[in-house]
Amino acid sequence: MKTNSLCPECLRRIEADVVEENGRVIMGKSCPEHGSFKDIYWSDSQLYRRFMKFNGNWTAPENPITKKKRGCPYDCGICSEHKSQTILANIDVTNRCNQHCPICFANSDEQSYLYEPSKEQIYGMMLTLRNEKPAPCPAVQFSGGEPTVREDLPELIRMAKELGFIQVQIATNGIRLANSVEYVKKLKEAGLNTVYLQFDGLTKTPYIHARGYNALPRKLVAIENCRAAGLNSVTLVPTLVKGINDHQIGSMIDFCVKNRDVVRSLNVQPVSFTGRIDKSELEKRRITIPDFLALVEEQTDGAIAKEDFYPIPCVGSISHFIEAWKGKVTPFPSCHPACGAATFVFINNGRLIPLTRFIDLEGILELTEESAEEIRKNGKLGKVSAITKFSKKFLSFVDYKAMPKSSTIPKLVINIFKKGSRQALAKLFENTLFLGCMHFQDLYNFDCDRVSRCVIHYATPDGRVIPFCTYNTIHRREVEKKFARPLQTLKVA
Repeated sequence: MKTNSLCPECLRRIEADVVEENGRVIMGKSCPEHGSFKDIYWSDSQLYRRFMKFNGNWTAPENPITKKKRGCPYDCGICSEHKSQTILANIDVTNRCNQHCPICFANSDEQSYLYEPSKEQIYGMMLTLRNEKPAPCPAVQFSGGEPTVREDLPELIRMAKELGFIQVQIATNGIRLANSVEYVKKLKEAGLNTVYLQFDGLTKTPYIHARGYNALPRKLVAIENCRAAGLNSVTLVPTLVKGINDHQIGSMIDFCVKNRDVVRSLNVQPVSFTGRIDKSELEKRRITIPDFLALVEEQTDGAIAKEDFYPIPCVGSISHFIEAWKGKVTPFPSCHPACGAATFVFINNGRLIPLTRFIDLEGILELTEESAEEIRKNGKLGKVSAITKFSKKFLSFVDYKAMPKSSTIPKLVINIFKKGSRQALAKLFENTLFLGCMHFQDLYNFDCDRVSRCVIHYATPDGRVIPFCTYNTIHRREVEKKFARPLQTLKVA
C-alpha cells in the first residue's frame, strides 16, 4: 500500500510503502537528502487485515478552517482535505508543569517561554469547536503542560459546560488532585466529567523511568481523593514502553477491576517518539497496538483475547442508525482503523467477560446498517417498523447461555440505539470496564492517510483546529512561540 509520510530529519513529505513482511506490517520510506527509514507500522499483519475491513466510514467537516496550499500535513487547521470531525478536542491551557518527565511528548516546562492562553482566547477556541459543522465538537480536554497549575481551571471547566460540551475532562499527572480532596470537589462542582490520569504501572520502576521519580503513591492518593469527592469517572492512561511497563498490563487491568466504583477505563498509549524521548531508543522501545493486545491476552490468561478488540471506527454503522433515527448528524470516531482498538468487559464476581463473548458485534453492526437504510428509504413511517425489527433481531445476536445472568448489557446497548445520547452510552461505561489503546504517530511511522482521518484535535488561539499527531510532530512549537510570553517565575502548585 502506498501512502505519504515525512522524513524524520527535514519534515519533507515523501512517499512511503506499507507492506507485509514476516507476519508484520512495515513502513519503508526514503528521503533524497537523508536516506532510507524503516519502522514497524503494525506487528501483526493478520490483525491488520481484520481491522482494515472497517476502513471506509467518515463524515467530513462542512466548514474547514484552512485551505489546501502545500497539502497534508502542512495545512492543518482543519483543512479542506480532512475527512473526519472533531470528536475530542485538546486545549493546552499552559506549558507549565509540576513534573519533568523524560518521555514528555509535549516537552513541557522545558522552553524558554510561557505559553498560556488567556480565558478569552480559550473561550474563542471552544467557540470554534462548538461551531463546527455538520455537528459541534462534543468533548473537550484541558491539557498542557499540567492544566491544574492554572488557578482558573474550574472557571474554564464551567465555561466549557456553559458552551454545551457534553464531556469535559482534564489530562493530569494527579499531583494537585492528590494534594487536596477539596480541590477535586471544586473541579467536580464546576462540571468536570472525567479525570484522564497519567498512570504507568503498579510498581515504582516505570515511574522512575518515565517520570523521573516514584509517582505511584501520589497516583493512588489522587484516585482516593476522586472517590472521596464523588468524581467517579477516572481513566487510567499508561504510556506503554517495551521493557519498562509492558509486563504490568494484567496487573493494571486487575487494579481497574478492584476500583470499578471510580476507575471506568484503561486507555493505553504506546510511546510516541516525539518531544523529549531519545530517538536512539526507537527499535528497542517501539510497541504497537497488536503488541498491546497480545499482552492483554497473555496477562489475563486468555480471559480477554485479541479477537475481543475492534478498531475504533467500527461504530460507524451505529452512528448511521442514530443519524437516520434522530434525523441529524451524529459525530463518531471515524479515525483510521490503525489508530486505535477497544473492547468493553463485563465484570462478574471478579471474572472478566468481554461483551464479544456473548454479543455478535459484527452481526449487530450489519443489522444497524440495514436498519439505517430502511429508515432513510421509508422516512417517518419506516422508523417504528425499523426499531421494532431491530429490537427483535438484536436479541438473536445475543448468546444468553454465555451471558452472565446479572448482565443487563443487551438492554443498555438497545437504549444506545433508541436514545442515541451520551447518557445512554455512559450507562454502558458504568456497567463495564472499557479497555482501549490509541497509538499516536511520530515522524518514523507517520502516515498522512491516518492524519486525514484524525478525530482528536488541538484547538489553538489563532482559530485553527489541528490533528493530534501533526500538532505534536510539526505544529506545536510554531503555535506556542506565536503566542508565547517572556518566561517569568511562576508558582507551580
